[in-house]
Amino acid sequence: MSAQGGNVKRVYVVLLTLALAACAPTPTPSGPRTLTVMTHDSFDISAETIAAFEAAHDAHVEILRSGDAGLMLNQAVLSADNPLADVLFGVDNTLLSRALDADLFIPYASPLLDRIPDALEQDPEHRALPVDYGDICLNYDKAWFVERGLAPPAGLEDLAQPDYVGLTVVENPASSSPGLGFMLTTIDYFGADGAYTWLDYWRDLRANEVLVVDGWEDAYWGQFTYASEGDRPVVVSYASSPPAEVYFAETDFLEAPTGVVASDGSCFRQIEFAGILRGTTNQDLAEAWIDFMLDTTFQEDIPLHMFMFPANETAALPDVFARFAVIPDAPAQVDPDAIEANRETWIDQWTQATLR
Repeated sequence: MSAQGGNVKRVYVVLLTLALAACAPTPTPSGPRTLTVMTHDSFDISAETIAAFEAAHDAHVEILRSGDAGLMLNQAVLSADNPLADVLFGVDNTLLSRALDADLFIPYASPLLDRIPDALEQDPEHRALPVDYGDICLNYDKAWFVERGLAPPAGLEDLAQPDYVGLTVVENPASSSPGLGFMLTTIDYFGADGAYTWLDYWRDLRANEVLVVDGWEDAYWGQFTYASEGDRPVVVSYASSPPAEVYFAETDFLEAPTGVVASDGSCFRQIEFAGILRGTTNQDLAEAWIDFMLDTTFQEDIPLHMFMFPANETAALPDVFARFAVIPDAPAQVDPDAIEANRETWIDQWTQATLR
């Protein structure tokens, strides 16, 4: 064979090899895919529940805890062009409009939405889907009030009365989600106009020696008489805190040791949402995770791990919730757009009235 013939043969072999390579199927990654869920530090769900999703979808779920809800959202906004996760969970209705304005999420109308009450849905485009809810309310130590022959507070106004001087601890709305929810409660209840406004109320609380701390943990576990060595028998917490006290108690209770002030307008309904972050490379897996969060396996795990109520109406409540939880009939109503437009101004005004 001539040199020219040999060269032709080699070219033919190379071309044939390239053609076969082009027709061959693209290799797929081996092993489970990783789904990253960005959330706040209070996220808690059982390992068995997460394992059920992983087994069903040949996936590994990585939980990326990112501080409180506000800090988490800040990180998500700053990293929007190169998202740190596939799904974000834990933005609530006090922060939702900011997340939507930042265009963080892609729409996804989960088929499980037909089991979620319309009242919990805040985004008609289904970019953020409700997962759980809880009511931020005043809690009180029942035994403390019985021992002193003093009636526990029945409404917001009582906290500013002389009998309740020095009894209340609240969280700072600039650093705490419950603190922000309680501030919004007072704005809705007392209003911004008229002879007595929400700022007048906070000035009266200040005169009545209200204690302000940075977060819920310090307020409840550091200052609340029932849960700590503190001296404050009234605390801003959740309507689901009493069943938590019963659940974790070493003795049986016929009634919860702590009470909830649930009069009309005295609580704020906090709703937590999940959304698929724009830019995810795992959209199908992220959609499956959203469906899983809204289905009963995940939903029925929420009450005894995060002590919130499941958004899914078909999810069964554990007995301790059914017996001891309080669901206020008429929580405060503050429009999410109003919260977004006024949040920082309101916090500044609160700071001036309460801390300076």
